[in-house]
Amino acid sequence: MSTRAAGGPLIIGHRGAPGYRPEHSAAAYRLAFELGADAVEPDIVATSDGVLVVRHENEISGTTNVADHPEFAARRTSKIVDGTKHTGWFVEDFTWEELSRLRCRERLAKVRPDNLEYDNTESILRLRDVLRIVDEASAASGQPKRVVVEIKHAKFLLQVGLDIGSLLLAELAATGWDARPEQLIIESFELGVLESLSRARVRGTLVYLTERFGTPPDEPQPGRPSRNYAWYRSDAGLDFLAQRVDGISVAKGNLIRVNALGRATGPTDLVARAHARGLLVYTWTLRPENRYLNVRFQSSLRGADWGDWQSEFGLILSSGVDGVFLDHPDLGVALRDATA
Repeated sequence: MSTRAAGGPLIIGHRGAPGYRPEHSAAAYRLAFELGADAVEPDIVATSDGVLVVRHENEISGTTNVADHPEFAARRTSKIVDGTKHTGWFVEDFTWEELSRLRCRERLAKVRPDNLEYDNTESILRLRDVLRIVDEASAASGQPKRVVVEIKHAKFLLQVGLDIGSLLLAELAATGWDARPEQLIIESFELGVLESLSRARVRGTLVYLTERFGTPPDEPQPGRPSRNYAWYRSDAGLDFLAQRVDGISVAKGNLIRVNALGRATGPTDLVARAHARGLLVYTWTLRPENRYLNVRFQSSLRGADWGDWQSEFGLILSSGVDGVFLDHPDLGVALRDATA
């Protein structure tokens, strides 16, 4: 099914509108819709008692005030998650009741210092809380808004006894979202959990995420050779994905052709190759600050300053992409409307 917005790509509020409010906060999600987003993207992890919580990662020291809670000091630990060692506090070591005591904090304090005034003002959210906000926005706008649920760390969580795919299916059934395929998009950097959802006949659009470099944390799949992310963007990889998912979501760098100096020269052919196989293409994450822009579009050496985001975003939209993730959804809406 197509999830492209009429007249241009789907504008997806990446974790809400974190350019203006701390990511994954209720204020960020509500603001994303007020700014014209077609959809929002919550990342999900799971608590020890099986509640789906909205956090970018399962380690939460950088996005909550957990370190300020002395009752949780002993929970600080180190773990290897998806091949990388992390030290801090992990969602799967808490119950939902415990996590509900925490408050959201700005993750990119140096880039977005204005967001610091909202630190510690809002509780963290469950997936069902975000789905309720989507429902409210749909009712207010008179048109169905969408949600892009990103499953995080599926293989890691399964190893500690939490089947996040099954938990998601149960949550969708409990909230009625299992009967709303036109509004539901599910994505993951792990193909295995998407395939399991497909076998369970989940009703929604399944999208496989790829990093620019590296290998998926659930590779190799049983009976298959280990394949890196780049292989999945090859013609053979796209053929393979077309039999399993509805779309692919790629880093924006994969849509920008560059010269020997690393300066953008135009779009790549990735969208055209994926479309030829019936796959939707989304891209992440469009941000206006210099530190996130291709060198051609940077306005200074100051990373927090805004550069020529209009030109970079316009180049990406010219690729024919079906959806874009933005930290400032209003910028995507303005550019899409101006070029429609």
